[in-house]
Amino acid sequence: MSLKPLQKQVDEWIQSHGVRYFNELTNMAQLTEEVGEVARIIARRYGEQSEKESDKNKDLGEELADVIFVAICLANQTGVDLEAAFQKKIEAKTKRDHNRHQNNPKLK
Repeated sequence: MSLKPLQKQVDEWIQSHGVRYFNELTNMAQLTEEVGEVARIIARRYGEQSEKESDKNKDLGEELADVIFVAICLANQTGVDLEAAFQKKIEAKTKRDHNRHQNNPKLK
């Protein structure tokens, strides 16, 4: 699985449809906003809050894609290779958590 094509696709979209990347602080605010929209859907659809009529047609996949898009924008504009960063994270989590979750009685 490669994330490089996604980073390239987002960059090409910004170059052809946008003027430029929003600055990092603006994108961080946007990321927070998008994560909040995901949280709202999860809290109301899967949690204990009742879902408002206006929220029933919200698409969780679309909101998750918004989070990914803005995260990729932040990676692109700060020079982060997401593929390398993700592989490093998976390796670290695998090493750290190899038995942790399987030995967790809360997950049984």
